[in-house]
Amino acid sequence: MREKTLAAPTRRQHPVRTLTTLGVLIVVAFAAIVAGTKWSSATFAPKLALDLEGGTQIILTPVAQQAGQVTSTTINQAIDVIRQRVDSSGVAEAQITSQSGNKIVVALPGHPSDETLNLVRTSAQMEFRPVLQVGNPGPSPSATASATPTPGATPSSAATPAATPSATATAGANPAASASASPAASAGATPAPSPSATGPTSPSDVAYYVTPDVQAKFDSLDCTQASNRTGGVNGPADAAFVTCDTAGTAKYILGPVEVKGSHIASASSGLNRLQNGGTGNQWVVELSFDSTGTTQFGNVSSRLYSETAPLNRFGIVLDGLVIEAPTMNGVINNGQAEISGSFTRQSAATLASQLNFGALPISFQVESEQQISATLGSEQLQKGLLAGLIGMVLVVIYSLVQYRVLGLLTVASLVLAAIITYAVITLLSWTQGYRLSLPGVAGLIVAIGITADSFIVYFERIRDELREGRVLGGAVERGWDRARRTILASDAVNFLAAVVLYVLAVGSVRGFAFTLGLTTIIDLVIVFTFTHPMMEIISRWPFFTEGHRFSGLDPRRLGVPTTRYVGRGRVVTAGESTATAAPEAADQGSGRRNPVPVGSGAGTGPVAAAGGMTIAERRAAQRRAQAGSPPTDAGADETPTATEGDEH
Repeated sequence: MREKTLAAPTRRQHPVRTLTTLGVLIVVAFAAIVAGTKWSSATFAPKLALDLEGGTQIILTPVAQQAGQVTSTTINQAIDVIRQRVDSSGVAEAQITSQSGNKIVVALPGHPSDETLNLVRTSAQMEFRPVLQVGNPGPSPSATASATPTPGATPSSAATPAATPSATATAGANPAASASASPAASAGATPAPSPSATGPTSPSDVAYYVTPDVQAKFDSLDCTQASNRTGGVNGPADAAFVTCDTAGTAKYILGPVEVKGSHIASASSGLNRLQNGGTGNQWVVELSFDSTGTTQFGNVSSRLYSETAPLNRFGIVLDGLVIEAPTMNGVINNGQAEISGSFTRQSAATLASQLNFGALPISFQVESEQQISATLGSEQLQKGLLAGLIGMVLVVIYSLVQYRVLGLLTVASLVLAAIITYAVITLLSWTQGYRLSLPGVAGLIVAIGITADSFIVYFERIRDELREGRVLGGAVERGWDRARRTILASDAVNFLAAVVLYVLAVGSVRGFAFTLGLTTIIDLVIVFTFTHPMMEIISRWPFFTEGHRFSGLDPRRLGVPTTRYVGRGRVVTAGESTATAAPEAADQGSGRRNPVPVGSGAGTGPVAAAGGMTIAERRAAQRRAQAGSPPTDAGADETPTATEGDEH
């Protein structure tokens, strides 16, 4: 029989390194919070939402210029505008709803600034202004540099569709192509001279409207910052206006107002109509003007059609932001215009809805503005925290009863998960304006069960491996390989449910979905970077490897056979100390007992996972121990010491 040797471990673990990395990340997170409280607006506690902290409630009453113009559609469009303003200002967990079908209730958590309150109080307006200059969304290094055209100075084709008269649909060329060539001529032709003393020659008079102050404001504007896209201010009607588009992809210098949105009679979206009367496959937006708007827009189209890019474009401004800047591809004297471009069905419907908002001339007056308390929310928060504490205590009790001292690892993991969750929510509250709501607290409480479930799966896998005869070191690794797949699958399902709930839900339910998804990710971080590395470390402690009755790994409680291998060539029976256990292997020829070398902890086939004994050798040892006979020499009939992975 060939000589057999024991292979060295093939997998090297670094649990201390993993734990150190986790500790450093936690320290960095809390150091950032401390630094933020000293040099920025951070706080040591996360900001609370309206239901927990209270805030300011504003009730707006719509005022229409004509009877019958306040409808549910009008109210919903106004709510969308106000929500965009509030969200862009960085206020989270705001509640914006309609009341009695004809009022808008805006509730802002905490103590909002005057600027934020003014965004709510200001009515939205739609205007049509000529485009004087277009630039990249970021700030320009200098006025000279900004006057030099760049290839990327035009917004994407999706943001610059072409406008064609619906009566002559063939006049509209490729909207993307016509828009993409726009800024080359104008940017170089729009220096910032002094305004003419005789007045502008037209609303597109660049020399008159683009003053040095306007140019400097345009150069310094950074439309990539959400705070510069809050809207709410349309600018003087008879002067140049510098603003961004709603997506933050371009910035504009616009001329004075030429057509007000109140002169739009209607707007609708649909597929384009072909010259032969058929229906095409391109989504367009059709709009009609009233008699005054027809005359005004006809004059605008006549002038812009003869201009070069980008002076042949007009900006549709809603609430102080450009929602579209199409190119004029024809003279429109009949008041029927068609906006075409790279629209989808949804984007075309959205633009039509926004244009209809301009067709409904309403404003809002503040009916009431008052501070609201969070008395009910505070009560519910206390009860919610009490419920979470009770749940935590029950999980701890169960862990200690079921897993004895090993259950302390569950407790430590839960505490660490709570610390990381607190740090992440506090950082999000500071950097992203996140506010913790009562449904969010409910999501944190549910996370206790999700986190504890991962630990239970892992521990039970380890116990299963011990019942199969593996030593603790091998059981930890083999159990982790099996538990990891289950934990990943379970948390993936929880995270997917949280994402779906967050996308489809509205209002405070999204707070529950957010915290549920966040804690699911943190659960994976804890299991992979703390629970498993700690289990690798404690699997080397004699208290656990010897199966102490308080360790949670007592072989008698697990149903492990009374005779078992404990490593280093030793077999013990129930109640026997490993210190007195007899070595299993003997030196052939001399009769001297020698321990069998310890394996790697990752045995395959019938080989012991960490002890280096085959299953046949362990069974033979069990039979001898049960028969009361002393261990025999590893002579001719029982010679081998196994290499990990050998079959017998």
